[in-house]
Amino acid sequence: MTNPPDRVDSREDLAAFVRSLRRSHAEDESSWANADLPSFLEALAAWIDDADGWYRNTGQELPPDGDWTFFARALQAATVYE
Repeated sequence: MTNPPDRVDSREDLAAFVRSLRRSHAEDESSWANADLPSFLEALAAWIDDADGWYRNTGQELPPDGDWTFFARALQAATVYE
């Protein structure tokens, strides 16, 4: 993956990161544990539920200023956006 998540500092970086995920999937779907959309979305929800634990286990703090609404709107918009 060309854009690691910890280098996403802007909307443009986030869009580039999502595109790199898409390329990764297209190039080697078998490397994804959750290669189909239902599995991916379920894993995404599970990770969000456990984000506190992930951050704690990696010696980090969950960022208090995350824009959850923006992320939710982006996910929902992608269901109909051309």
